[in-house]
Amino acid sequence: MEIRAVLWDIDDTLFDYTGADTAGLARWLAEQGLDGLHGTPEGALRSWREATDRHWERFAAGQVSFQGQRRDRVRDFLDRPGLTDEEADAWFGRYLEHYEAAWTLFPDVLPALDALTDTHRHGLLSNSSAPVQERKMRSLGLWERFEVLLCAAELGVSKPEAGAFLAACAAMGLEPGEVAYVGDNREIDALGARDAGLVAVWLDRRGDGGPAPEGTHRIEGLSELPEVLAGDTRFGARSGIR
Repeated sequence: MEIRAVLWDIDDTLFDYTGADTAGLARWLAEQGLDGLHGTPEGALRSWREATDRHWERFAAGQVSFQGQRRDRVRDFLDRPGLTDEEADAWFGRYLEHYEAAWTLFPDVLPALDALTDTHRHGLLSNSSAPVQERKMRSLGLWERFEVLLCAAELGVSKPEAGAFLAACAAMGLEPGEVAYVGDNREIDALGARDAGLVAVWLDRRGDGGPAPEGTHRIEGLSELPEVLAGDTRFGARSGIR
């Protein structure tokens, strides 16, 4: 079965989310004189990311709204459970200003997209919200390169659930076997896509994630992606990409 399209994760795949998050949080804490919060800058970032993961899980489980998980991240991180919604929104909004000022693509993104423009269709599937990710893609100059954008907040289902991947395939009018999914998370992206029947490509940029899980491809940079797509052998032969 020919691979006709590539579905992309966004954060830490196309967009350097970790770098922007690190820089944005550090600048916002410095502005407030809270550099020593959680001990060190590294400790603060670790606590922020842990709070993000913790409250995103609640959102994914339907226990809190998208805006609610943002507010609870702030309360958790600052250890100030009594913050009003307005105070939490204001704190998060100022963090966003610093975070967005640091937005950037990974350097291998545009060359990879250019190499695949004539051979594959392209879409986006993210565990975020569509307004957030559309704004990001427009700001980074990528929006026009993709046919569809589907996000967990609107879908009501998150990766690694098969329903998220299958909804994206359906939106493109393709069978799962005709679609490759590229993402940086081994479990959420690679295993989720594989189990949903897509061609799973795990982008291990740091090269320290270990071997690829059975039935997936592992790459360390997007320059490797065209060859992987052309040579996928899940069905015992080359994919037939021309």
